[in-house]
Amino acid sequence: LTWSFQLRSGVTFSDGTPLTAEEAATSLNLARSAQSRFAGRLSGVRSVAAEEGAVTVVLSAPNGALPALLDIPIVKGDGDAPLGTGPYVLEGGEAPRLATRSGWWQNKSLPVDAIPLRSIREADDLIYAFDTGDVSLVTADLTGTNALGFAGDYEVWDYPTSTMLFIGYNASSGPCADAALRRALDRGFDRTTAAVALLSRHAQAAALPVPPDSPLYDETLAQRRSYSPQALSELLTQAGYEKDGDGLWGKGRRTLALTFLVNTDNTFRLAVAEYLAEELTRSGITVDLQKLSWADYQKALSAGKFDLYLGATALSADFDPGLLTKAGGSLNFGAFQSGEIGALLAAYQRASGAERESAARSLWEGLEREVPFTVLCFKNQSVLTQWGAVSGLSPTQNNPFSGIENWTLGS
Repeated sequence: LTWSFQLRSGVTFSDGTPLTAEEAATSLNLARSAQSRFAGRLSGVRSVAAEEGAVTVVLSAPNGALPALLDIPIVKGDGDAPLGTGPYVLEGGEAPRLATRSGWWQNKSLPVDAIPLRSIREADDLIYAFDTGDVSLVTADLTGTNALGFAGDYEVWDYPTSTMLFIGYNASSGPCADAALRRALDRGFDRTTAAVALLSRHAQAAALPVPPDSPLYDETLAQRRSYSPQALSELLTQAGYEKDGDGLWGKGRRTLALTFLVNTDNTFRLAVAEYLAEELTRSGITVDLQKLSWADYQKALSAGKFDLYLGATALSADFDPGLLTKAGGSLNFGAFQSGEIGALLAAYQRASGAERESAARSLWEGLEREVPFTVLCFKNQSVLTQWGAVSGLSPTQNNPFSGIENWTLGS
């Protein structure tokens, strides 16, 4: 519940003043405010205070992975351009730029002395500026809603994100209220085709609610949930379903028919839903794929008028799936409830270090039994650069300039 962070000595802001616990605490408290983009991830923080050169964070519930949530800028001052501790400093005027900071505390060489900044308001203007070389680096979600269409020769540097595509189930009514059916359907989704073909390799197929390169990803458990039409058929039989003369699955005289919701605002996700619905149909399951506007999609989810839906969410950096499994969770539209999963989730949230891997495995095993949702993949986003302009990029979800000291500029 209580964490104490001792600040590294020798860190200075760009004006040469030292980083202090008071400024760190002030920045974290600012990040907790309702209007901050960081408010959601810090919702479990009860208080932040500076105490004898350290920053103390008190939580409302135990979280063994709190440090993963704290990749938040620590700044000095307020206004439009507060001071930071990084390698560049903002210089304003008619031609604003990021200029190399003298006395940067990490004392590493940097590839460029200055980075000119361009103010661009319209998507078409950004595309034109990049195509003509006026802008040499952009970040982009190439499979996002209203994705921009860049042309010409450019290099793509993908980086993983915490955005998870998943299938949600109505666990309170209809056929999917049966965990046995959910376990069967979990084996009927071709994650690899969705990630590689339909999302143009800008995603990583996954069967667990953490990305495949995470130390919490258990490959053995993931393989047990891999796509298998044969396993789908066997598990449907175990759940009490059988095929009729037309090759359709059902129980007694009732055909297994599922209402599948997808939002039409994102063409890539729509293509994924269409493919998955076709796969289920070919297996003998009757699927009504309802393609809805964003407003109608939200209404249908809130009203529980679905059996399954295709969703996407940006998980927090501690990869807590509680929003999908806890009563009242913001994405628990199917009203899933399980005391066992609640206890496993609480143990996972508390654990840290090696214990977290063990707790994660127990939680993944519980989710395999209950299947409140099916993970399909984790999306990548991209940094685009002019061809040959720069090499050595290692962008991250929150910092496309991560490791800039290792960049090499081309011609």
